[in-house]
Amino acid sequence: MTITQNGEGHLTGCLTGLRVLDFSTTIAGPHCARMLADMGAEVIKIEAADGETMRTRPPVRNGCSTAFGQLNVGKKSLVLDLKSPEGKEVVRRLSAQADIVVENFRPGVMRRLRLDYDSLAPSNERLIYCSISGYGQSGPSAELPAYAPVIHAASGYEMAHLAYQPGRERPDYCGIYHADVLTGVYAFGAITSALYQRSRTGRGQHIDVSMLESMLSLTLNEVQWSQFPVKQTARPMFGPIETKDGYVMVAIASEKTFQGLMKVISHPEWISDPRFAAYADRRTNWAELMEGVEAWSRTVTTEECLAGLNREGVPSSAYRTVAQALADPQLAHRGALAEVEDGGGSFRMMNLPFRMSGARVAAGKRIATLGEHTRALLQEAGLSEQEIAAFSSGQVAAE
Repeated sequence: MTITQNGEGHLTGCLTGLRVLDFSTTIAGPHCARMLADMGAEVIKIEAADGETMRTRPPVRNGCSTAFGQLNVGKKSLVLDLKSPEGKEVVRRLSAQADIVVENFRPGVMRRLRLDYDSLAPSNERLIYCSISGYGQSGPSAELPAYAPVIHAASGYEMAHLAYQPGRERPDYCGIYHADVLTGVYAFGAITSALYQRSRTGRGQHIDVSMLESMLSLTLNEVQWSQFPVKQTARPMFGPIETKDGYVMVAIASEKTFQGLMKVISHPEWISDPRFAAYADRRTNWAELMEGVEAWSRTVTTEECLAGLNREGVPSSAYRTVAQALADPQLAHRGALAEVEDGGGSFRMMNLPFRMSGARVAAGKRIATLGEHTRALLQEAGLSEQEIAAFSSGQVAAE
């Protein structure tokens, strides 16, 4: 049976009824807030008059960025000048009734605006206020500017990755922002944990999420190896094996998979070979073992290689492009892609990577235009028509 979002039509989201004020920009904060929106929360994205920077990131169609859209689908858009007294007052009014605030300004910015947790919490003791920053809200590095590529370097991640590339000395270029996505997910987890605690205590709290510490959490082995060095193999354990027409990743992480691989390559005698029989010896002689594997894999196509490996239950995959991965029937079966709309038309984006039997988990249907919900939210905040007109005419415009 195909898993689709349609099957959730009768369900509500886990976070339905909660209101989120999203002050964040670029990736980490918006990703966290979009997760909250996908879980049913009402998320109000607060932007400057010229819009968040991601609104101009390619691909752009008819002035609408799909990069922005996938991070902000399902949110409302409110334009405010946070430096103006009027803008700050609107935030104070909205935050008094809000459940969650998400912000990723450099530490100290919200405090100087008097929109930090200590300034807003007295009017709403249930407020959960999440601050995402490069290095955390305090400490000697707290106010340093930080983006994901900088954090990748600072965390040791890039040098750890380089250590698995034999013969390489120069770190790789960075184009995939692991730190942003990972930190956004940690922030989401912290927020939902704080919601559970609030259900018991009635009180919110301030959450301080560090991109540096988030990124370091990826280097599980390396954190231990930095304290207790271990001998590294000449050839890393997880890497490509060559076929007639491409490359395949094989993951040999258990005795069962090792034995299965030996059957596939027609060397069952190696199962008891003293070079490979024990895990420790296998690691020591890993390069020799994989040379033997490639002596077989180079004689078959990628398709034939995978067929043999799958038959014996050996974890493996061809190296695919993202476009090829998105075409995988498994994703269609799970309803992993959502169809959404903005001013440029429709496009696809990933749903959250989990399903719940008792709750709706789904991306919103469209991306708000800049300031689309400003008038309605200002009315809700109690502003008069004259005050709203001042906002609309730019008298209280964001810089």
